[in-house]
Amino acid sequence: MPLSLFNRVKTDIIQHDSYFQQGQDAAGRPSFSPEQKITTSLRMLANGCSADSIDETFDMGETTVLHCMRKFCNVIICIYGPEYLRAPNVEDLCHLLDHSKRRGFPGMIGSIDCMHWQWKNCSMA
Repeated sequence: MPLSLFNRVKTDIIQHDSYFQQGQDAAGRPSFSPEQKITTSLRMLANGCSADSIDETFDMGETTVLHCMRKFCNVIICIYGPEYLRAPNVEDLCHLLDHSKRRGFPGMIGSIDCMHWQWKNCSMA
């Protein structure tokens, strides 16, 4: 992920939810930074890794990692959902169909599961 995109998402998240702002823990020490909270969530989403493996890398407890992940997902849905998670309108569909047609897939909206294509290098072949 480009740093500029990460910083834009981080700024949006911090403005939306104070949980991601760095505060202090019960002992008065700085709590986890917004970068740590967001990075752990992104790493779990991108790599499909467990909260336990994040615990070892970021020295963050499993329950904290899971809490960060839940908060992160909810905030992302609230902030970006109306724009990116909405049903496509007529203009979007025309754009998608045109884009697919240029790539040799006329009439396709969405992705291909490749179930009907023969793949000569497939390990299961």
